[in-house]
Amino acid sequence: MVGELVGTFLFLFFAFAATQVANAAAAAANANGNGAQTSNGGISQSPNASTLLYISLAFGFSLAVNAWVFFRITGGLFNPAVTLALALIGAVPWIRAGLVFIAQIVGSIAASAVVSGLFPGPLNVATNLGGGTTIVQGLFIEMFLTALLVFTILMLAAEKHKGTFLAPVGIGLSLFVAEMAGVYYTGGSLNPARSFGVNVILGYFPGYHWIYWLGPFLGALLAVGFYRFVKMLEYETANPGQDFNEKEAEVFEFDEENAATGADVSRPTVGVASPQLGADEDALRSIGSRDSAASPLALGPSSSPVVQGQVPTTLSGPNGNGSGRVAPLAPTVSPTGPSALSLDKTRASDASYRDGPAAEAGAQVPRIGGDYRVSGASTLGGLR
Repeated sequence: MVGELVGTFLFLFFAFAATQVANAAAAAANANGNGAQTSNGGISQSPNASTLLYISLAFGFSLAVNAWVFFRITGGLFNPAVTLALALIGAVPWIRAGLVFIAQIVGSIAASAVVSGLFPGPLNVATNLGGGTTIVQGLFIEMFLTALLVFTILMLAAEKHKGTFLAPVGIGLSLFVAEMAGVYYTGGSLNPARSFGVNVILGYFPGYHWIYWLGPFLGALLAVGFYRFVKMLEYETANPGQDFNEKEAEVFEFDEENAATGADVSRPTVGVASPQLGADEDALRSIGSRDSAASPLALGPSSSPVVQGQVPTTLSGPNGNGSGRVAPLAPTVSPTGPSALSLDKTRASDASYRDGPAAEAGAQVPRIGGDYRVSGASTLGGLR
């Protein structure tokens, strides 16, 4: 809750502050007879491309920066509509969704209050209909713009792939594009908290304020519906191997005529360090068969499956994690030491770690391969 409150505050504070600058310029132009008068504390509705571009960039860049900063802490939601979408796909528990919803509302109110008190002039960042937009038109504009933002988040952040670390950039760009289309007509809310916080500080709610709640929530539902649709069709089969690393790509065999399911284009088993070992989505296995039903190697203190000095260095995770996860290097073993190393544990079961949209922020990362222990040896370089 603290992360979402602070993140929402920072995102909206810088976006609102920049919008104040844009509207101050518009007001100056209006004083010279070159602009249109704003009303109800709203964003300038003058058809000024420079003003609209400035506001759109402010929101898009502020979201990109703060989503990147808070991605590892809370996921960088900052939006009740996004929170709803992630709860619907199972990425965020409903209790947590309700709690961060409160934090997002409080963060928006705080950002609006600080901008109002800190910068000269009236607060001109409210979302109002403009350009002759009707209430029904405004509702569906907000719905489709929010659908773009939410679907971008689902495919770049919720779906894990080798470009996930750049997801905040794509998310910020999606908001920028949506704002370019929506600021002039609806104020470009896409976020119930964003609109609500400003109206609380202004003490004024237009009669159509409800569209800034219903529109984004409908957009979230639309995005989730399409996301589930492409998942049901197993979109991985359309471009197989796109997230494989180079060693997986070398051994990947793709039969376009018969590959119809996600299992047909799943990660291949590749050798890892030891010629006797391989790794697939489930566990370390003995090389010699790509049969997924093959028994995983028994790893534990009582067994020594790894040849001396040879331990797995890279294990590939499921659902397109690029180059996989790197296990710690083995300590140097003295020639007079034991003849083999043992691994304490293998990949954590899906119950403790999920690599897809159901993963929760802060979920425990499995310690693939566990610690490497050498009997009778002291701790070497932090490794046992």
